[in-house]
Parts: sequence; structure tokens; C-alpha cells
Amino acid sequence: MQGSSVDTFMELSRLQFAMTTLFHYLFVPLTLGLAPIVAFFETMHYRTRNPVYVRLATFFGSLLIINFAMGVVSGIVQEFQFGMNWSVYSAFVGDIFGGPLAMEGILAFFLESTFLGLWVFGRNKLPRGLHLASIWLVALGTWASAFFIITANSWMQHPVGYEIDPETGRAVLADPVAVFTQDIVWWSWLHAVLGGLVAASVFVFAVAAYHLKRRQHVAIMKWTFKFAIVLGIIAGASQALVGDTLGVVMTEKQPMKIAAAEAVWETTGPCAGLSIVAWPDQAAQDNVFDIEIPCLLSIVATNSLDGEVTGMTELQAEYEQEFGPGNYIPNVWVAFYSFRLMMGFGLVGVGWMLVAAWATRKGRLPTSRAFWAISIWIVATPWLGNMFGWIFTENGRQPWIVYGELKTADASSGLSPGLIITSLVVFALLYGSFAVIEFFLIRKYAIKGPPDDATVPVVKEMVGS
Repeated sequence: MQGSSVDTFMELSRLQFAMTTLFHYLFVPLTLGLAPIVAFFETMHYRTRNPVYVRLATFFGSLLIINFAMGVVSGIVQEFQFGMNWSVYSAFVGDIFGGPLAMEGILAFFLESTFLGLWVFGRNKLPRGLHLASIWLVALGTWASAFFIITANSWMQHPVGYEIDPETGRAVLADPVAVFTQDIVWWSWLHAVLGGLVAASVFVFAVAAYHLKRRQHVAIMKWTFKFAIVLGIIAGASQALVGDTLGVVMTEKQPMKIAAAEAVWETTGPCAGLSIVAWPDQAAQDNVFDIEIPCLLSIVATNSLDGEVTGMTELQAEYEQEFGPGNYIPNVWVAFYSFRLMMGFGLVGVGWMLVAAWATRKGRLPTSRAFWAISIWIVATPWLGNMFGWIFTENGRQPWIVYGELKTADASSGLSPGLIITSLVVFALLYGSFAVIEFFLIRKYAIKGPPDDATVPVVKEMVGS
């Protein structure tokens, strides 16, 4: 196969995998965050027997079920692509990558789906304690599922606990404990879980805002609105701390990614400034202009005013010496601005919650249409933040698919560009249809509001509508 055909195939395969992954991740944050919220409502009902809490659990549980079902459908395609589009990669990492994926599918997914079924159909049939435990096990399953996926991805970002078989050239698992316990895994997992809690809190906040704007279910939605604000602010503050620590870890493990995220071409000295806005010129390996905040980069990247950040030019020379000739600098434009959009969209939702907390103090309900419109549409911001976060994470690793071991260009299968284009179009149409279905289902049941009869099971309530 000619070099240009290989390049075309690789880019099409990357585009297809990026599309399917980002689409699937539309559902993941809400499941990660909404499952424990529903479990909290059930816990409050278990402790107080107040029917308000079971109404909230039933209402938001119906939205969780819709989102969970769509997430399952969209996630299955991803795993097939490892074998179809990235067979060289699959053969290279199968001994290691397959373990966490199998645990996610066999252990975490079955934990989620089994106990979700028990929670849905077990109300008024199972003992109250067992029914409560079932929804907490669903939440545990969603977090465990995220942990196994993050473990696999973290190994790609920083491979540990393996050896290269001299005969087959494949990576072979040597130390499973190292794979599951490296610091990138745990900080990245916390980052993902907190991202889900932020997304779910903003989602609950927006749903409550919709009903409060129309003065529907006012008493229950005022409480829900305040609950979402408190959870969102706590999760957002925790996310900032975890993200800061993860940034320091990544500066050590993937210095090129962090240098690209900050458009640092030459190694900085102590008290390095962080560029808020820049115009990176990749060809000239310089910034046309940048606006900096003094010393902030040293603090963010190293937790020290005296910290240095190695520049991309120096890292490129080091990598050429270690790995051979090649371009080891990722797309700096994408890394720089996806990093800022990730943080910016993450801050917007939580920031607006602070505004809403002030506007609704002492039980007030604002009459401003703009206030309620923003409170509803702000729901999109955590998802955009999560999307740009994954774009930054995966783009910043390039040109590696397994950092330091296997390049993306060497990992793809031998399928023709025509076949990839066809499947890309089919996936785009199929996933577009899923997105429309998800939106209208979520919208339908969010608008409907909590059921009046707290004893009606979730599925019966949905079907009866």
C-alpha cells in the first residue's frame, strides 16, 4: 500500500473513532453523575419515608434509564473498531488492554444492568434495604466501569507493568498491580467521575429551572434547584483541585502534551507565565503573539514558583535521539485551545450556579426571562467541557497511540479508504439518529416532571405516558 493511501486510511480511521468515541461520551458523564444522585434520593426516602424523595428518584431515574440504554448501544461499536480499524494496535496491546476491557464488560456492566433492573422492577417487591442497595450498586457499577476504561486509556498514555516479547514484538503483561495502581489511573478516574457529577448537577439544575420558569412543581423543584447548586459547586471545586494535581502528574509523565497545551516552544525558566491567548505557528515553532499571566504556568505545571516547563523544541530533539527521526509534536493549535475550552466550559456551568445561588437566596424566584433561559441552556456546557477534555487528552498524545511504544501511523489495519468512508457515513447517520432520539426522549420526560403517585415504578410510569 502506498504511503499516501496509508495516511488517508489512518486519518479516516482516526476521524471515525473520534466520532464514535465523542458521541458515546455524550452519555457517560450523565450516567456517572446521575446514578449516585438517584441513589441519594432513594437513601433520603429510606431514612425519612418522605414521598418527595421517591418522586425525585422515580423522575430522575427515568432519565437515567434512557441515558443508560443509549450509552450501551453507542458503546458497543467502539470495541469492534479496535479489531476492524486498529488491528495492529489490538495485536500489540491485546494481552494488557484486553484485561481492563473484559472487567468493564463482564464485571462492571453486568453489575450496572442487573441491579438497575432490580431497582426498576423491585420497588414495593424487594425489601426496602435491598431495593436501596440495588441503586447504590448501579452507581458503584458505573464508577467501576469508568475505572476500568480509564485504566486501559492510562496505560496507553503511560505504559507500565509490561515487557516486549522478543519473538512476537507484542506487549506482554508483567505486573498487573502496576497497571491498575499508577497515579495517572487514579487521578484521571477522579477527574472523569467529578466531571460526571458536575454534568449531572448542571443537568438537574437545568431541569429544575425549566419547571420553575413555568411555576410547575414549585416546592419540589425549588429544593432540587438548591440541591443541584450545592452539589455542582462542591463537585466543581473538587474538580479544580483534582485537575491541578493531574496536570502536575502529566507534566512529569507526558511533558510534550503539557508543553503543547501551553504552547511552550522553548524551555521556560522559573516563574514561567501561562498564556491565556496565543497564536501558535507550528511551522516556525514559535508563537506569533501570546498574552501571559506571570508565574502561573510554573504553579499549574509544577506546584512551584521555581518550576521549569520543558519546551517542545527541546523535547523534539530528545525524542528524535531516543526514538529516531520523526515529528513528535502534536497539533499545537488543537492542544492549546481544547485545553482552554475544556476548562472554560467546565467553569461556566459552575460559575452560573453561583450566580443562581445569589439570585434565588431566601427563597426568591427571579422573574427575568434571561435568567431562566441561561439556567436551562447552561446544561450544554459540561458536555462541551468533557468533549474538549477528551480531544485534548487524545490529541496531545500524538503521534503515539501507545506512548513511547507504538505510533498511530503504525497501528491501523489494511482496510481501503472507500470502506472506511462508507462506514463513516453510515455511523454518522446512525449516531445522528441516536442523538435525535436521545434528545427527544430526555426532553419529553424532563418536561413531564416528577410523578404525582410515588408508588408507580419507573418503567410503568414511562410506558403509561
